Amino acid sequence: MPALGLAMCLALTACGGGGGGGTANGGADGDAPSSAAPAASPAGSAAATLTIWADQKRSETLKPFAEAFAKENGVTADIVVVAQNQQQTFVTASQAGKGPDVLVGAHDWIGNLVQNGLIDPIQMTQDQLAGYVDVARKAVTYDGQVYGVPYAVENLALFRNTGLAPEAPKTFDELVATGQKLKAAGKVKEIVGYPISQQNGQSGDTYHMYPLYTSGGGHLFGAKPDGDPDPADMGVGTPESIAAFERIAALGEKGAGALKRSFTSDNAAAMFTDGRTAFLVAGPWRLADARAAGVKYDVTPVPPFKGGEPARGFVGVQAFFVAAKGRNRALAQEFVTNTLASPEVAQALFDAEPRMPALKTALAYASGKDPDVAKFEAAARDGVPLPAIPQMVAVWGPFNNLIHAVVKGEPVEPAVKAAGKAITEQLGKTG
Repeated sequence: MPALGLAMCLALTACGGGGGGGTANGGADGDAPSSAAPAASPAGSAAATLTIWADQKRSETLKPFAEAFAKENGVTADIVVVAQNQQQTFVTASQAGKGPDVLVGAHDWIGNLVQNGLIDPIQMTQDQLAGYVDVARKAVTYDGQVYGVPYAVENLALFRNTGLAPEAPKTFDELVATGQKLKAAGKVKEIVGYPISQQNGQSGDTYHMYPLYTSGGGHLFGAKPDGDPDPADMGVGTPESIAAFERIAALGEKGAGALKRSFTSDNAAAMFTDGRTAFLVAGPWRLADARAAGVKYDVTPVPPFKGGEPARGFVGVQAFFVAAKGRNRALAQEFVTNTLASPEVAQALFDAEPRMPALKTALAYASGKDPDVAKFEAAARDGVPLPAIPQMVAVWGPFNNLIHAVVKGEPVEPAVKAAGKAITEQLGKTG
């Protein structure tokens, strides 16, 4: 959304009964949630307006459900579209007392939002929670409490052009060997479409690199007894992380040439749809591209290195949050835990955009309509939720730079140790 349009949305909503809104990406300081939060308006209050922030596509899908809930409870529903900088916009607006009651966003925002007192725990029963796939339930659990109602799961997988590569490779080494043979035969231009850089080309892509890093034996954080990531156990700079990047370097620009800094998510996808490569590592957001191009494809998990650990990619979960500083917290809890947690909403969201549903009943529905859903589910089984702890902010920059250095062909051990040192120093500053 253009800045002017966003400003108008915020201004219009702030003039109404329920506050203003958008979703965003970033962090800021905040007050404790309980004493500073406005009192909840009772359900049925004529003055109550339930304000929901979401992006364009989810706003359109949620509108009829929000309106039905509002009518049933004698209140008004106001859905505000915020397309960019969603988490940061939410943080800023909430601290100014102009935030929403319900927010739609990514699970890895949870640590930052909880730390700043901006979202409430979700009041779901154990029976309700049991209805969600394990990885989604784990992703929205932070410090022993559930902070979001998950509705969609997304993760990386391997797209394969079945005309060029009829058999799924069992290892990444086999994938590279197949790509090399196809390239030598003049059938493809590149060994694999593997995003190495972010769209600006100036920074590495930790999200896409993580499956190979974990298969090589590396990790970012260890785990606490409750399963949460442990920032005290930093895995970058260890012998295991060096060994992992040695294997990645062997595929880089001074090695096999399979991985190149010029590869981004967009141009890697274009290579695949144009037939310039038989393989693509991507998420379900690339299904529409492959289908539109008429590529005969299959989807399988990203294969591990030969003799390596499983290729554990990050799993992202989209969820509904209750704002701790919203004006209608009790009403928001009821809306989120009953209406938005329903199979009807989950199925409608899938029909609007084919992301793997987090609710098991909706997943069965989706799998029956689209066989690729079950394939992405299989690819997610070895995945790990993207760390939701605030300390993750210390990782992105150094790790992205490390990816570029290693793929470029710089000496691996000093590059990995330097990244580990930079992350550890930043963790010390962030606490």
